[in-house]
Amino acid sequence: MKATISVAMSNYIEAGSIIAIATSLSLWQKEFGIDDFAVGLLAALSANAFGAAAGALIGGPLCDKYGRKFIYTYDLIVYMIGVALAVFAMSYGMLLLAFIITGIAVGAGVPASWTYLSEQAPAGQRAKHVGAAQLAWSCGPLIGFLLAVAVEPLGLLGSRLIFAELFVVAFLTWYMRQGLPETAIWKESNAKATSTNVFHGVRALFSKKANITAIFFLIGVYSFWNIVAGQAGIFMPRVYAAAGVESATEQYLLQALVWGLTVATTYFGFMRLADRFNRRILYIVGSLLGIAAWAVLVFAEPTMPALLSFAVLWGVAAGIGAQAFYGLWASELFATEYRASAQGILFFVARIMVGLLSMVFPILLTSIGLSWLGLILIGFLAVSLVVGAVWAPHTQGKTLQQIEAERYPEDVVAGEPVLDASGLDASGLEARDVEEPVAMKMHF
Repeated sequence: MKATISVAMSNYIEAGSIIAIATSLSLWQKEFGIDDFAVGLLAALSANAFGAAAGALIGGPLCDKYGRKFIYTYDLIVYMIGVALAVFAMSYGMLLLAFIITGIAVGAGVPASWTYLSEQAPAGQRAKHVGAAQLAWSCGPLIGFLLAVAVEPLGLLGSRLIFAELFVVAFLTWYMRQGLPETAIWKESNAKATSTNVFHGVRALFSKKANITAIFFLIGVYSFWNIVAGQAGIFMPRVYAAAGVESATEQYLLQALVWGLTVATTYFGFMRLADRFNRRILYIVGSLLGIAAWAVLVFAEPTMPALLSFAVLWGVAAGIGAQAFYGLWASELFATEYRASAQGILFFVARIMVGLLSMVFPILLTSIGLSWLGLILIGFLAVSLVVGAVWAPHTQGKTLQQIEAERYPEDVVAGEPVLDASGLDASGLEARDVEEPVAMKMHF
């Protein structure tokens, strides 16, 4: 349980960083007298986009080469440096540096967390354990927006205090991770490794057709959805303002409602159902709700009932939507030797796409308006819906070893047992040489 919580906290810290930025952008803009492009640059180079993209590209291969535990030893130290700079930022340049450092640390940690949780989880409960990361991620915005409401009267000082809170959480998480065990499946894979090159996994990843098709599938599922979620995460207060909600407190409370529902739906929807209910149907429901949410925002009159409808639909959609399934499928569809590298590359692509739009989002919101910009975002969500609905993989209930053997039959060594979900090989004999995952002993 301690391992699950401390690993999942990477996602809380990532989301908390994004919300700390989102709720402070207007205050920083006023404090330093910067224009909309400079605001977009802060968002684009932060944990929400390019900063996280760079961290993922670095952290993924390091995670595969030196172990999942290796990342957890160092990433939060870098993170604490970044948020400390944000707390004491006295200039635009210092703030930009803080956001970049924080983003790099976040990007390195998140792929490692999904990888670790999936490798430690029993086959029949993998969605439940990977969902813990999504649950923690959802708690980040919920707590972040509630804190923003509480400190809103303090102005920029309140925003600095939110960054200080993230520093404390990061330190406590780093402390909890000391002594964290390495995953058995990575140790077994690493014992067979022959290359000493850090980027060996990246080269091996692109050497197989099965991997390339999985990468395109996951880009379609996650990256297009994340373009929308990324803008909503960091610019939603501005979107609400464009829709007529000028009060910062009301904006933050609407977002707290979104994320409160996301927390509930992640637990009661994804974590409870995705291991035993048809995943394709669950994914389609979440995707359709997301499209419906933005359709309300674009086509309905900007009244409070309409905005509440958006908050409810988008909050529920996010709990059973593309990010939760991405974390699950990205862990299942790649071999152990490059599982984290694959997630690093995918996270890199997703955050680059978010960053490109983030650089101009405030300008587009002002120039073409919410209606036209909203239609573009609905188009991205539609792409994610179609890709996931048509090509959702059949991996439910299978061990990672089984999935790997099915996807890479040419790599299966003759005579080597392939474990099923009960820990037995195809003949029904117990596989005594495989260490029981730590997650088998965990209970939520």
